[in-house]
Amino acid sequence: MLCLGIDTSGKVASCALMSEDKLLAEKILFTKLTHSQIILPMVTELMDGCGLTFEDIDAVVCAAGPGSYTGLRIGIAAVKGIVMGAPLLKCAAVSTLEALCYNVAAYQGKIVPVMYARPGVVYAGEYMSRGGVITLLSEDRVTGEEEFFRSLDITGGIMLTGDRCTEIKQLYFSDREDVLCAPAADRLQRASSLCAAYLTNPERAVSPQELSASYLQATKAEKSKGVSQ
Repeated sequence: MLCLGIDTSGKVASCALMSEDKLLAEKILFTKLTHSQIILPMVTELMDGCGLTFEDIDAVVCAAGPGSYTGLRIGIAAVKGIVMGAPLLKCAAVSTLEALCYNVAAYQGKIVPVMYARPGVVYAGEYMSRGGVITLLSEDRVTGEEEFFRSLDITGGIMLTGDRCTEIKQLYFSDREDVLCAPAADRLQRASSLCAAYLTNPERAVSPQELSASYLQATKAEKSKGVSQ
């Protein structure tokens, strides 16, 4: 099985081609440009570099969220467009927090992905890593940073990953050697991790019409609508 991953959920734009036993190629670009301007050219360059077409791949995967509202919609729209033009392709959306755990899947134990949402508030989750397979311990959430990490069970040690991990380590666990931070290269979103999550559980495939974002909180438009009502 060959999977194409597309991640535009955060500050990086990323795409990857991965099979069940190897990573064929990956492009990661930390950019100030709009992801909508660069992600499809990145995918084209990646596919051309591997000498592959969409007829050669089995599935396309994007980030479901949480993350940038606009970025998530760009990634989902890109996957829908690709799959609708190639009806035999499967597609899926994977939790951004789950995919971050696959960045450090070699770690054995609890992984806590944490992403900045707004001052004092984070997106966070709790997962377990065993033998390269990630399982969910508690639901992804948007939560008060201090509330979450003051009450977090770190028995046996944890691995922190995500764009807020170093600050969390310094603020709450500076004296704990068993609370680790992911290496710098593994703290931000990677499309290969979306592929890894899908390849571990391809049953999560859905129709392109069912692809949707999981923001974990109301969008600005929804908040504005609520105020106006």
